[in-house]
Amino acid sequence: MADDIARFIRHFGDVPKDIKKEIRPELRAAGELVAAQARVNASWSTRIPRATRVSVSFAKRKPGVSVVVDRRKAPHARPFEHGGRQGEFRHPVYGHRDRWVPQEARPFLEPAADARAGEAAKRIENAVDRVIRADFEK
Repeated sequence: MADDIARFIRHFGDVPKDIKKEIRPELRAAGELVAAQARVNASWSTRIPRATRVSVSFAKRKPGVSVVVDRRKAPHARPFEHGGRQGEFRHPVYGHRDRWVPQEARPFLEPAADARAGEAAKRIENAVDRVIRADFEK
């Protein structure tokens, strides 16, 4: 997803404000496809689904659509995501630094991105194409 937007920005330089305004809702909707799936995947948690959000950026350094979990609202999300891999992670028991236990990871974000990436990318591609065509027809 971010590659399409990055290519768009590189090719056209700075994106004009009117185009940003027109395309941002489409990009957010594409990101929401992934976010909605991540929320479903993390439905075992009461905090992760509420802490999941979408952001859209046109910055040259990091353009794209991001789906992130607020670490202040759901600090357990990152360990459970485990880099998108199955397996175990270790953590201290109730803050006792001398007692550690393994716990099964429950990836939710990476599987959501894998499941919805094609659909989201197609939406972004269609939105960029539509906006570019409309801009050239002016």
